[in-house]
Amino acid sequence: MADTHNKEVDQISGVETTGHEWDGLKELNNPLPKWWLYLFYVTIVWAVIYWVLYPSWPLISSYTSGVLGANQRLEAIQAYDDVVAGRSEFADKIVAASLEEVAADQELLQFALANGQAAFGDNCAPCHGSGGTGAEGYPNLQDDTWLWGGTLDDIHTTLEYGIRAGNDDTRIGDMPAFGRDEILSREEVNQVSNYVASRAGLETEDGVDLAAGETLYVDNCAACHGDNLGGIQEMGAPSLTSANYLYGKSLEAIKAQVNNPRNGVMPAWADRLDPATIKSLTVYVHSFGGGQ
Repeated sequence: MADTHNKEVDQISGVETTGHEWDGLKELNNPLPKWWLYLFYVTIVWAVIYWVLYPSWPLISSYTSGVLGANQRLEAIQAYDDVVAGRSEFADKIVAASLEEVAADQELLQFALANGQAAFGDNCAPCHGSGGTGAEGYPNLQDDTWLWGGTLDDIHTTLEYGIRAGNDDTRIGDMPAFGRDEILSREEVNQVSNYVASRAGLETEDGVDLAAGETLYVDNCAACHGDNLGGIQEMGAPSLTSANYLYGKSLEAIKAQVNNPRNGVMPAWADRLDPATIKSLTVYVHSFGGGQ
């Protein structure tokens, strides 16, 4: 309560004080504007009305349901069901059509691209990037270097069954750890790595026997990567003369991969997404322009 005996008018502001003073600091009597107070009272009244009309107060094992019985969870589920029902006609057509037919039908193609873009953002972009440009260890979907092929059918198979995904139909193309498992000695790893680097247009180390490296390549690597280092798509073995290396194109990166390779994993989306979405993703990824 204000001390009426100590009230005075502040000389600087010209405002009367409340009579309160702390360590020489005096409180000015500046009450809140009437409009602000009325608005505050309105919010209180609105809060009380909201408590009555909508779910608001938690109970021991439930909550007050409110007079209106509104439920945002049920509303969200209904909205989702409405969207699914709205797209079911197109989804059924996409499932029934071949990938080539989807790509040739402008109406289906438009739906597939929109659906695929949404699915890509939710499921693929964290690894491949929002534009599909990839990163080290994650393939660039816009270039022409596709380990397992870049046709519509190839992409669809990869999306369905993944790579090293534990699925019975998954694609597997593991590279041996030539150094870690002592298949090759340290010197031999160095020789074959320098040979591959020389064929890839990279600088090699002085004094390394490239002829010995070629022999080691033929004996240990050619069965997967081909005699000309061009790779074998059916095995998921990359071309070693390509401009694009998944784990870095340098002599040190090649040595690391020969010694103790990184074998990446891609999920099998058939276990997670419906057939229409996988087909839509296939068409959308193919639209990036990479592959065939």
